[in-house]
Amino acid sequence: MGRRVVADTRASLRVLETSHPPVFYMPRQDVREEFLRPRPGRTHCEWKGTASYWDVVADDVVVPGAAWSYEQPLAPYEALRGRLAFYPSAVRCTVDGEVVVAQEGDFYGGWITPEIEGPFKGGPGTWDW
Repeated sequence: MGRRVVADTRASLRVLETSHPPVFYMPRQDVREEFLRPRPGRTHCEWKGTASYWDVVADDVVVPGAAWSYEQPLAPYEALRGRLAFYPSAVRCTVDGEVVVAQEGDFYGGWITPEIEGPFKGGPGTWDW
């Protein structure tokens, strides 16, 4: 992907869940959708609803499942409609110029910046917290 900017926003929603670092959901108008391709498969969150997944594609590089969205979120999370979140384990993400460290594991997409302290769910032995 090199240095292509796929998303740049000052209007993200920062979502916090128990035992997780924050996830930033970006408005679609701040994402260059020409780099996105819908990915087959869905998952279900009991709080937010059904998640759709997106590959990030540029030139001949494909980053599978690098982003997700809730196209029809459940009522308490209606504010996520029309927004995308990116896995910092898949693509380089920054917050106010600081590089994000990915939350451990391949399921959660938390963004860890220097002021965020754990422990966090996601690594080995943390599923039963």
